[in-house]
Amino acid sequence: MKKYVITGATGKIGKIVATELLAQGQNVTVIARNADKLKELADMGAMAMAGDTYDMEFLTKAFQGADAVFCLLMPDMFAADVLKEQKQIADNYFNAVKANKVPNVVLLSSVGAHLRKGAGIVDGLGYMEELFLGLKDVNVLNLRPTYFMENTLGLIGTIKQMGIAGTPVSADLKFPMVATKDIGAVAAKRLLDLSFKGNTVEFVLGPRDITYSEVTAIAGKSIGKPELQYMQFPYEDAVKGMAASGFCGEDAARLMVDLAKAINDGTLLNGHQRTEANSTPTTYEAFSQVFAWVFQQS
Repeated sequence: MKKYVITGATGKIGKIVATELLAQGQNVTVIARNADKLKELADMGAMAMAGDTYDMEFLTKAFQGADAVFCLLMPDMFAADVLKEQKQIADNYFNAVKANKVPNVVLLSSVGAHLRKGAGIVDGLGYMEELFLGLKDVNVLNLRPTYFMENTLGLIGTIKQMGIAGTPVSADLKFPMVATKDIGAVAAKRLLDLSFKGNTVEFVLGPRDITYSEVTAIAGKSIGKPELQYMQFPYEDAVKGMAASGFCGEDAARLMVDLAKAINDGTLLNGHQRTEANSTPTTYEAFSQVFAWVFQQS
């Protein structure tokens, strides 16, 4: 039995990873800020440690004796300087891994991390990847999923307020989208087999490339609005809209719009090729059931 440490364990991806490892009878420590949210995993047999990824002493203690750790970088999206906070968390992960000589690490990164700069919110993940290249005796898997299908839930606000769907991403640009449950499944599989060696990259790209126009048609049908239209918002309007809606702070909004720019100009998506191995099963048609449920509940 190996010891695993899962950060962000109460989130969509981390919880799937932790649950699968526990189902396989592994020794799992789960980390999150909220102790109450960790109780479900603790009841399943995990060791729960409530603490903050901004606290390096806490992380160093949590990573003690680990055979493998799953590092998920989630900063405060209302921070005045989100990239600075991303870098602090990445530094803490790096130092905790190094201090404990953890032999295996899965980093939750993203497509576009290869750019290192110019990909908005993904730049912090590029920084984390670059940092971990400095650990020569550690097996590091940089897991690079594409744009989350869950990101499209952000359309719900504009649908309800304006009667249209909209983001700053071009309407007819095809790009890959993936369900977070599929990312969690891939991460759990890699942690269980620990077959990755050295410093490697693996993409998680969903079943096919899709446009926001197609997404809008599928989502609209799922909520009884088959005529729903999509509009590409101007970049500055998108920043103001996200910040005003309470979705995130202004700095995070600018980083998200910078991500959209990188999608639109093609730079974000020039670092991968789709294969059968990196294509995952959940379609947007299937995900639209989630979209419809959230729409009805909001």
